[in-house]
Amino acid sequence: MKSLRPKTLAKAIQLSLLLSLPVVAAAQDQPAPAAPEQRATTLDTVTVTGSRIKQANLVTAQPVFILDRQKLEKTGVQTVGEVLQQLTASGQALNAKFNSSGNFGYPSDGGGIGAGSAQVDLRNLGSKRVLVLVDGIRWVNESSASGVSGSADVNTIPLAIVERIEVLEDGASAIYGSDAIAGVINIITRRNFEGAEAHAYYGEYEDGGGTTEMSMTLGGGGERFNAVFGASYYEQKSISSGSWEQSSFPTPGTGVRGGSSGTPQGRATFCDPSIADPTQYGFCDPAGEMWFDVTLNNGTTTPSWDPNNPTGGTYHNFSGADRFNFAPYNLLLTPSKRKALFTSLNYDLTDNVRLHAKALYNNRTSTNQAAPEPIFVGPFAGTGGIADTIIVHADNPYNPFGITLDPATNFGWVTRRPVEVGPRIFNQDVDTIYFNLGLDGTLDAGDRTYGWDVNAVHSENKAEQHFFNGYNVAKLKLALGDPAVCALVAGCVPLDLFGGQGRPMTQEMIDYIRTEQIDSSKQTLDLFSANITGDLFNIADRTAGFAAGFEHRKYKGEFNPDPLRQTGESQDSFAAAVSAEYDVDELYAEANFPVLSTLEISAALRYSDYSTFGDATTGKVGFRWQPVEDFVFRGTYSEGFRAPNLGELYGLTQFGATIVDPCGSTGNPGPADPSFAAGCAAQGAPPTFEQANTQITTFTGGNPNLEPEESDSYTFGMVYSPSWAEGMSWSDKLDFELGYYHHEIDGAIQPRDIQALLEACLREGGVGTPSCAPFSRQPSGNLNPPENFLDNLATIETDGVDIKVNWIGPEWSWGRLTAGLQSTYVNDYEAVDIDGNKSQREVGIEVNDGAIPEWQTNVQLGWVMGDWDVSWTTRYISSVDELCSNVPVPEAPGCMGGVEFNTLGSTTYNDLRAGWKDAFTLEGLKLSVGVNNIFGKEPPVCLTCSLNGYDASTYDLPGAFWYVSADYRF
Repeated sequence: MKSLRPKTLAKAIQLSLLLSLPVVAAAQDQPAPAAPEQRATTLDTVTVTGSRIKQANLVTAQPVFILDRQKLEKTGVQTVGEVLQQLTASGQALNAKFNSSGNFGYPSDGGGIGAGSAQVDLRNLGSKRVLVLVDGIRWVNESSASGVSGSADVNTIPLAIVERIEVLEDGASAIYGSDAIAGVINIITRRNFEGAEAHAYYGEYEDGGGTTEMSMTLGGGGERFNAVFGASYYEQKSISSGSWEQSSFPTPGTGVRGGSSGTPQGRATFCDPSIADPTQYGFCDPAGEMWFDVTLNNGTTTPSWDPNNPTGGTYHNFSGADRFNFAPYNLLLTPSKRKALFTSLNYDLTDNVRLHAKALYNNRTSTNQAAPEPIFVGPFAGTGGIADTIIVHADNPYNPFGITLDPATNFGWVTRRPVEVGPRIFNQDVDTIYFNLGLDGTLDAGDRTYGWDVNAVHSENKAEQHFFNGYNVAKLKLALGDPAVCALVAGCVPLDLFGGQGRPMTQEMIDYIRTEQIDSSKQTLDLFSANITGDLFNIADRTAGFAAGFEHRKYKGEFNPDPLRQTGESQDSFAAAVSAEYDVDELYAEANFPVLSTLEISAALRYSDYSTFGDATTGKVGFRWQPVEDFVFRGTYSEGFRAPNLGELYGLTQFGATIVDPCGSTGNPGPADPSFAAGCAAQGAPPTFEQANTQITTFTGGNPNLEPEESDSYTFGMVYSPSWAEGMSWSDKLDFELGYYHHEIDGAIQPRDIQALLEACLREGGVGTPSCAPFSRQPSGNLNPPENFLDNLATIETDGVDIKVNWIGPEWSWGRLTAGLQSTYVNDYEAVDIDGNKSQREVGIEVNDGAIPEWQTNVQLGWVMGDWDVSWTTRYISSVDELCSNVPVPEAPGCMGGVEFNTLGSTTYNDLRAGWKDAFTLEGLKLSVGVNNIFGKEPPVCLTCSLNGYDASTYDLPGAFWYVSADYRF
């Protein structure tokens, strides 16, 4: 195994911790100085996310944002994912508004589509760089039957069992290990609960999507025992894209990338070898400029073809106006059901030792839906597989052209979208189980007491996905080939791809080529940890604290695609199986030193030994300076790393990358920029080339030689709690918080930006350079499937500012007012690969269905009087721009007239909620009613976004969402 070289910071921290050991030993025999007047006001110590040392300070060196149960209730949502994705520090992440389950192929990181899951991103660095903990212990990564992911599905933790959520907005690899580059989400479950609580909730959007949630929580115990049990049920119904005008509008081009060339009427691109005149339409020139490119006229029931008059009968030349608007067949909101059971037990074995146990079972069933599967056969399909080699035989009884269409000589493609088969349906069934058994307690040594815990954890996430209404490409090949050969195969009947909607496929044809596909995946995390924390020594009346521990983790991952995917016989996409595992052993130490009466210094060091790549050492230092009572200054500097996960190491898949070909995009033939012309010519693209489809199949996947990502992060901030604003006629409490963050990641694991790489290749001349290695073209000019595998390619750097303000008013006769503000300003985001190509993703730019707004701001206003409370929340997202060069439809609104950008205007959502405690004089009953997005603000139209024409990771669903809830505690 190769060992990573420890960085300078890690070495310095290691030395400082070792030098402190003699002091620690000497200090054990010295009694703490008496200070009874100060001990009387000492706060109970607690563990706050970002440190394992118990401490009394509420404001620590690390920036931590806490969402308690009261704040969670006021959001009006019922899932952990929705709560976290409303944070101003949150970036692009999966949620129920995403409706892709493989119809675009699989992403390059081997993690799969994540259909039905909800993830969390912090600082726009990706969900894989956020560590999710439950009660301080790692949560298993998600599995949605399409890969081996490096991200957790936070909706596997029911909101009903959550006491609070602590969000560490800082890197913490030295404290928690791999993945904690962008921050940590620590979900704290309910523990000291007495009695019973029943909860019921119902909400619905203007266009449907009814959401029901019910839960029951029971808790109690005795002198040495307490337990909590929870059961919950959640159901979210779907919303069809057809219910939104933007998706259902019959003219494609706005928000759906110009539609698809796979149409119900079909399309045929070919030439006729019998035509000898090189100037005649249909002549077989190598570049394909004279080839037929035709589609059936609407209403045609019996196609008729005359090669001498190809557009005089039932055919016309294919154009952008013929493209298919697939959006109405999709879903705006995907349906989901979740059932969960949770229990937490604590039993005092002795006065100093407690047994604790936790268990959770969560089942999720969810569905994604896409437009009917299009059939693409012929080399222009560009799959790199069987479909590219299919021959349409002249004797096929439905072939109207009277000639054999052979990829080797005269065939581009035949496409057709048989809507009579029905939409593609992807059903997921996902089980999550979690068991934690351990001991915790205290240990007395002299006059000091140490806290300790040991935990043994088993957790797994197992998923199965059934895909309906896909096709077997090998059977397509038989059914389109020589009918005499087809007749020798049981069930085979010649296939009609040429009749359009006027002559739909027969049921017999559909039954032969249609196939159900079943994919499955599973992730398992087994963990053992041991931790100890306590006081090291005293400096005057202050105490130095420490924490240390050991952790062993074993990861197993499996992905079993349907056999048709593995052999390339699936029309949907190719994927290879994965079955792998690795383990890691880690040691860490952390200390907090009160250097001065106003200054504390913290340091942490972690050593990790991985079975896959070797060892790594990371460190972190921080300070907390409180020069006066009202001010706290704090800062941290940390090293981080992220070990490559199993999907990144071993996955192999296909992905339908959306590429706007500079040599001639759809509807805009010929190089759009003179700087591309020479490169396009060198690659063999004709001067008037127009790409057949914007989705270019790309082979991508893992790399077993990957090294960990490494990061450097620092934060600096200030917390100001003015005493002059306490107990005043206008204010009871006022807090200001200002923080700066900076993250830099080296060796970021990713494939090259295929769009940027193609453009760089063409500018460099089109052939012979490293940028051009993945690219080649067919004689027609269409790109062959490129290869684009993962590597430690990029440097990612981002920085910004967080602003938080909280105000609590006094008790007036008419109630108490509160106000809160959280705002994040992203100053810069830049990703550059080792070839010098800069990613299009940057601040204020919409690209690849995601954006990094410069500003995101949440403001909460509250009023409480007796049993009544009302809250108003405003969520603001600043405007972003999308590059018109990424829009393949020249006449698309917003990009006409040669403008460079289309602007997605700033968006503001307003949420209103009212609550009534002890309603109808029934003690313990609380009723709530609210409307999120009360003014029905619609998301801005995105011309480059797939599926529904808006950015589902940044904006809310269109229309208002109303809800009611009832809680009864007894």
